Amino acid sequence: MAILADEQTRILVQGITGREAATFTSESIAYGARIVAGVTPGKGGAEVHGVPVYDTVAAALADHPADACVISVPAAFTKDAALESMGNGLRLVVIVTERIPRRDMAEVLEAAAEYGCRVVGPNSLGLISPGKTRVGMCGGSADAVRRAYTPGPVGVMSRSGGMTTEIANLLTHAGLGQSTCVSVGGDPLVGSTFLDLLPLFEADPETQALVFFGEPGSTMEETLAAHVAAHGSRLPIVAFIAGRFADQMPGVRFGHAATIVEGGRGSPAAKIETLSAAGIRVARRLSEVATLVKEAIG
Repeated sequence: MAILADEQTRILVQGITGREAATFTSESIAYGARIVAGVTPGKGGAEVHGVPVYDTVAAALADHPADACVISVPAAFTKDAALESMGNGLRLVVIVTERIPRRDMAEVLEAAAEYGCRVVGPNSLGLISPGKTRVGMCGGSADAVRRAYTPGPVGVMSRSGGMTTEIANLLTHAGLGQSTCVSVGGDPLVGSTFLDLLPLFEADPETQALVFFGEPGSTMEETLAAHVAAHGSRLPIVAFIAGRFADQMPGVRFGHAATIVEGGRGSPAAKIETLSAAGIRVARRLSEVATLVKEAIG
C-alpha cells in the first residue's frame, strides 16, 4: 500500500506549460504516473508531452476525471489555482510553488479544511510512492528516481525536498525500501505537517518504520514529539535534525523561509532534546539513519 497516492491516482497539473512543470510532467509520465490533463489559462487545446491542456480545471475534469493536482504557477496566482482545484472536487493538492504570501496560504488552508482537502506544500517537491507513482517532482528524472527510491516498509517525511531523496537513497543503499516519501515543504505555513501525516503512515500496514528530516525553525518536530510522548506510536521513528550550527547564531535565517530560530524555540538542540525525551531515535549523523532503522525494526 501507500499513503496519499498510488498507481491508480489520476493527476492534473496546473501551470503545465511552464518550463519546470513541463519537465516534471515528462519525467513523471516516464516513471509511470497517470498525468491525465493540464491547465494553463489561454493555452487550451495545446498538448505537453501528449497531455491535453485546458483553460480551466472544470473543463479538464469534464474530459479527464482526476484525483490529485500539482500546482506549479507563479506565487501570485497560487491561491486562485488551489481554490479552483478544491472547488472542483480535487482532494489532494500538491503545491510546489514557493514564496507564497502567508495570507494567501492561510486562506488556502482554511478552504482546504472546509472542502476536506489534503494539501502538501507549498515549497514542496511533492510525494512519491516508489514503484507506483509520483505527484510532483521528487527525485528529478525518472532514472534518478528509480535509482534512489525502492518499494519497501519505511515511510519518509522531510521539510527539505532535496533531502527527501537523500534519505530515500541512503535507505535504498542499506536495503531498506520506502512505502511513501513526502516533501512537506519549507514555508512557515504548510498544508501537511509531520503530525498530520503520522496517522496516515500508522494506518498503512506496509509501513513498519518512519524517518523524518527536520531543520531549525518552526515547532513541527516538537509538536510531533509531544504527540508521541503523550500517545505513543505503533511505528518506530528515526529523526535527523540538520543545522546544529544554527544554535550558535540565534535569529539568523538559514535556507527555508521557516528556519527562523527565536531564542531556544525551534533550535536544533531543543528539537533533539525533545525528540529524544519522547523516545524518538535521533541520528547524530545522516549516515546513522539506516542503521537506526534496522535496529528499530529488527
